[in-house]
Amino acid sequence: MKARTSCLCLLLCALPWLAACGGGGQTGHGGDDAASTAGGSGYGSRDTIRIVGSSTVYPFSTKVAEQFGRTSQFPTPVIESTGSGGGLKLFCAGVGISHPDVTNSSRAIKQSEIDQCAGNGVEEITEVKIGYDGIVVANANGSQRYELTRRQLFLALAAQVPQGEGEDKLVDNPFVTWQDVDPALPAIDIEVLGPPPTSGTRDAFVELVMEAGCQEWDWIAELDDSDSDRFKQVCHTIREDGAYVEAGENDNLIVQKLVANPDALGIFGYSFLEENQDKLQGSLVDGVEPTFEEISSGAYPVSRPLFFYVKVAHVGKIQGIAEFVGEFTSDRAVGPEGYLSEIGLIPLPDDELAEVRAATAAMADNVN
Repeated sequence: MKARTSCLCLLLCALPWLAACGGGGQTGHGGDDAASTAGGSGYGSRDTIRIVGSSTVYPFSTKVAEQFGRTSQFPTPVIESTGSGGGLKLFCAGVGISHPDVTNSSRAIKQSEIDQCAGNGVEEITEVKIGYDGIVVANANGSQRYELTRRQLFLALAAQVPQGEGEDKLVDNPFVTWQDVDPALPAIDIEVLGPPPTSGTRDAFVELVMEAGCQEWDWIAELDDSDSDRFKQVCHTIREDGAYVEAGENDNLIVQKLVANPDALGIFGYSFLEENQDKLQGSLVDGVEPTFEEISSGAYPVSRPLFFYVKVAHVGKIQGIAEFVGEFTSDRAVGPEGYLSEIGLIPLPDDELAEVRAATAAMADNVN
């Protein structure tokens, strides 16, 4: 998996310096490692904000970083796309210059990740909700446009599916073509390019699409109360026989593959569809088209909030973090007419944005 890295105004060769800075009384690499373990204070001398995390949030974070670098006294932050889960793992690994200051996420942080953070000395975290995004199922322009239901998507992508309408039994997914799923769909092999398990987009797709489609069968829906582990196994497990292809965290790579293969569908955030409307078209889901207006109104059924998380212990130690957060949550960035809405971010309602700004002004620990 190739991570995309924003190194605006920085040389690639400067990256190793982020982990170890020599001279001027600063500790070397070994000293930083020792000082930046759980509860350590190995800040050394790093003056550039380091951000990791979600590929969906990446273009929004990069846009803010570019603006911040142009208009502030601080260097442009370095941003690496690692996926939501991968970013939180790096973020929670410790405190100090060897560890990221901020992680982007296309889902809320999990309790297990909060516990991992605390175990490594990352005890205060500020959650910043930046807006909303839709998850789209898209294919190349010029191909047949799909109109899909979440039930059909579950049947196409689940590892196991109900054997028949009247039977409480699961079988390994036998469907090869979309027409096998539903006679109204085309006789084209099921091939869906999507994110890996470390992706927040994958987590949200499983919850909003697979789980919703799965609950169309009453006997499966009842498992949510009687046997939640079994329910998750049935509804969340995606097939591994080639119909679903894990395409990594690089959503631009999915776009390129869809253009090259007009029979394939891809799963990614709405912002990438917005950026590539000359190449791609979004499928209707439950009769609703994935547009800015439909996602904003809540009519489109596959939408989710986007976040980033700030390591409070680094604020004031790594210069510019508070100012970067201020730029990210400003009207000019996330407001209804902000520059992030121009690239597909769905703005927060006024009351939610006010809550976000109150939390970030205080750098409140709002996840514990």
